[in-house]
Amino acid sequence: MTTTGPIAVDAMGGDGAPQAIISGARQAVEELGINVILVGPVKRIRKEMGRLRSLPSGIELVDAPDVVAMDESPFSVLREKPDSSLSVCARLGRDGRAAALVTAGNTGAAWVSAKSNLGMIEGVDRPALAVVLPRVEGRTLLLDVGANIECKPEHLVQFAVMGSLYSRHVLGVKHPSVGLMSVGEEKSKGGPKVREQYRRLASAGVRFKGAVEGRDVFSGDVDVIVTDGFTGNIILKVSEGLGEMVVSFLMEEARGSAVYGAGLLMAKGAFRNLKKKVDYSEHGGAPLLGIKGPCLVAHGRSSSRAIRNAARSAGDYASSGIIGRIENTIRLFRPSKHQGSEN
Repeated sequence: MTTTGPIAVDAMGGDGAPQAIISGARQAVEELGINVILVGPVKRIRKEMGRLRSLPSGIELVDAPDVVAMDESPFSVLREKPDSSLSVCARLGRDGRAAALVTAGNTGAAWVSAKSNLGMIEGVDRPALAVVLPRVEGRTLLLDVGANIECKPEHLVQFAVMGSLYSRHVLGVKHPSVGLMSVGEEKSKGGPKVREQYRRLASAGVRFKGAVEGRDVFSGDVDVIVTDGFTGNIILKVSEGLGEMVVSFLMEEARGSAVYGAGLLMAKGAFRNLKKKVDYSEHGGAPLLGIKGPCLVAHGRSSSRAIRNAARSAGDYASSGIIGRIENTIRLFRPSKHQGSEN
């Protein structure tokens, strides 16, 4: 893969920091050929790396003495910890030393730091956290999943434009379609707010397919689903729990029955593929769309493999050029003239 520069990785973000982060960064360098800047307390990082006198080729260390806890207020972090690993990552992106940044830490602090240092894409009011979820045929990009609890109709229009461009230029969907999360497929359902969202999206210049229901996330035929961060986060957490439950049930049945165990052993390839599809670590992280610089937020429980894959996804994001595409599309956006057009 090719990127425009190294990926800044927050070594102190997430439940497994710094061990899992460091290990994942090394995997990204050694297995994917991605250059990484590990950001955090250098002495601690070196200790975790086995007191190496020289770093593996492709890894650079940048000191950041402050660490952001998962439960800290995002805005207080910005004021009181200007040299946190999160803030330093964002400054590396701002100054052009890093092509993208990755963190598995405090989501709120991540978007506050990114917005403060990198700025917002002109014409985008709020950033949106997008996540890739598996479906029966293909993948669904769901946004927002937690950056904005409440959203106005114009915010969902911006999410639809950004999601369509990300789906096309990063995920490789040729003609991404967009759906609005609702309680039914009819545009009359959902109350005045949803009806206004429907009306605005219908003239947003994207391939709007109409309202969709929760089941369509995994079995529908739309590539991008937009919703507010409250609803999106619930969908995300339910899907994570369901995936873990399915895998756990299968393992329990295999242990309790020799017949089931033998059958599962025979179908281990299919089982491995199922686990891969429902495992969030395979996708690595969620892009924070709307920020004027590639930023990826990984799961707080990220393993080393998840960090490796987050670095890969951040590299894809950085090399896609979609930030400029989003800026140009938002700037030229005229609902009445672009209805039904492709992004």
